[in-house]
Parts: sequence; structure tokens; C-alpha cells
Amino acid sequence: MTRDVCIVGAGAAGSGAAYALREANANVTILEKSRGVCGRAATRRRHGCRYDHGANYVKDYDRRTERLVRGLGADGLVDVDEPVWTFDADGVISPGDDRDQHKWTWTEGITQLAKRLLAETEATLERETRVAAIDHNPDSGYWSVVDEAGTRHGPFDSVLLTPPAPQTAAILTEMGWGDQCMVALREAIGSVEYRTIRTVVLHYPFEREEPWYALVNPGKSHPVGWVAREECKDGHVPDGESLLVVQPSPEWSEAHYDAPLDDAAEEVAGMVADLLDDERLRDPDWVDDQGWRYALPDGVADREILRRGESHGLYFAGDWTVGEGRVHAALWSGVEAGERIAEQ
Repeated sequence: MTRDVCIVGAGAAGSGAAYALREANANVTILEKSRGVCGRAATRRRHGCRYDHGANYVKDYDRRTERLVRGLGADGLVDVDEPVWTFDADGVISPGDDRDQHKWTWTEGITQLAKRLLAETEATLERETRVAAIDHNPDSGYWSVVDEAGTRHGPFDSVLLTPPAPQTAAILTEMGWGDQCMVALREAIGSVEYRTIRTVVLHYPFEREEPWYALVNPGKSHPVGWVAREECKDGHVPDGESLLVVQPSPEWSEAHYDAPLDDAAEEVAGMVADLLDDERLRDPDWVDDQGWRYALPDGVADREILRRGESHGLYFAGDWTVGEGRVHAALWSGVEAGERIAEQ
């Protein structure tokens, strides 16, 4: 029997789930709130540059990630060879350690991960469709999904929710299904907190030589949390230019989340100039930004509780279901959820 499956969100988790269902006897519909795919693994183009301004790369966490990434095609695949180094609260920079695993993106940007996964499927992708609620008919066992425009989608045998935990909890709050497990699901998912990050992009008409691709503050004791050199990625930045993707600390990001871009960029450029001891960095020739209200999960939902809905056809995936704010973590949570749906 052919099953009808709805996946809410076309990020790494949702795309991974669709990929896992590509050979299953299933009609898959993906409802994505934005115009693009891959969620917080996002790419933007401006002034001849291409930059990954959310998640910066896919990490080679294990061999299955490498096999999947390379299996999607070597054309345009970028190996980020330069290492990630660290710095402390005083801005003292040190070489990294062996935790710096292999890193990948694509010449066309990290969004290629979702685009290539989805290209392997026959899933129907409906963009700019923000889901407001889901509903379950206990008599028929079917699910329906309602978007913010009031359009009802379905019926579906299964629904997979992949938005960040607060947004998923909000969808469940609007749900009329009164099963006992719903209260526990809402509480478990709603308990996951997030760190907010405001990415600031700084471009310069000159190139700097460094032995590292990125710097990270593992102690979370500096107002800058991450600085990455996008010119280390083939096809992203023209020769002779530099583009820094800066992700300040969650504390700084929260305090400056709504500040005008020019003001925020001026302060961030000053912090980076001090960190890298280069006064030229105080004056970028253009800047950009992106606020990520739900950037990194600061906790994990109870897996046993999340699984309670699966006997009814309700599934969850995303980095918040595994407690690790990494692209590969979201990806594999989606793949594994898709595999469970296929086995249902």
C-alpha cells in the first residue's frame, strides 16, 4: 500500500528524511516556510561572493557522512583543508586539536546538501508554506496539516515535524488531538532552549594570509564566538578579496539582535580587528547579516517521549532531538526518522 507522508521543513533533517524514503512505497510532500532549502545551513550571494552564513560546513563526523556526501556527487564538492584554531577569553589564538574533523561544502554553497538529497527523490516540495497546525482524526487514523493561509493539506498517513523545538511546540499547541501522549510531547519539546546567534558578514578588498580557516572560542568567554574565512572555500570569494563570517557569542547576539546593521557591523568589525591584530579590519567595504533566533539547541528532548507519537504516525527530527547543533546531527536524525516511517 502506498503511504502518504508529510514532512514539515526542508532543512537538513527534512531533506534527509525524504532521501531515506526515496525507495519506499510512499508519496512524500514537503512543506517549507521559506523560498530556499537546507534551513540554517544557508548560502547567500552578493557582489560576486558566495557565503555560508549559518552552518559553515558539513563535518565528517563518521564514515557514513563521508559516504553520503561523496555519494551525492563529487562535482562542485569543496574540501575545506585549512584547520580550525581556537582562542581564549583574552583573544590568545592557539592551534586547534584533533577534534577538527574533515569539513565539506560546495562551490555553490552548503545549501547543495539539501538540493542534492532532494534531487534523488520524487518528493513534492511546496515552498513559502508556513505550517500553523496539524490535526489527527483518530477514527480514520489520518493526519492533516494547516498552513497560515488556512489551506488544509492531506490526508497523510504520517507527519514528520522538523522545525526548531519552539516552533514545533507551537504547532502542537494549535493541535486538537487529545491523546494522552500529546501533553508529554508538548512539555518535552517545549523544554528545549536555544542559543541565539546574529551572523555578521564583513567583506574586504584585500586578502589576508592565515594558517587557519576559522577560529572558535570553545570556552564561550569572548564576545566573538566564531570567525571563518570564506575565501578558503573554492568558488566562494574572488582572488584578492577576503570575506569573514563572524558569529558573535549568544550573549552579544541577544543584546544586539535588533540593532541596525551598520551599528552592529561596526562593533563586530572592531572586535575582529582586535582579535586578529589588524586595524584594516575595522573598515569593511560592505557588510551583511542574518539573525538566527533558534541557532543552536541548548538541550535535547526526551527521546522516549518523542517516540510515543510514532504509533499514531507522528514523528520528529532535527538537531534538537539529538542535542547537537550540527548539520550532520540534523541530517541523520532525519534519515533515521525516514527509515522508521518506511518500516511502519
